[in-house]
Amino acid sequence: MPSRSLKAHFDGVTVQLDEPCDLPPDTPLVVTVLNPGEALEADRAEWFEMAKQSLARAYGEDEPEYTDDDLLDI
Repeated sequence: MPSRSLKAHFDGVTVQLDEPCDLPPDTPLVVTVLNPGEALEADRAEWFEMAKQSLARAYGEDEPEYTDDDLLDI
């Protein structure tokens, strides 16, 4: 199984994954504990990176140049 990061939280008793993941028993894990401010900044940085990648795909080098004539008047 390739390494990946998963969001999780501590409910006061156990660590709970915030997204589905099929983990076999005895899968080794690394846990990083964030303070609430770091968690917010981590989320913000993750959203920023995803937005940046999406914009790069939408306005990439291979994207054709569109003119007003290419737009449909609906």
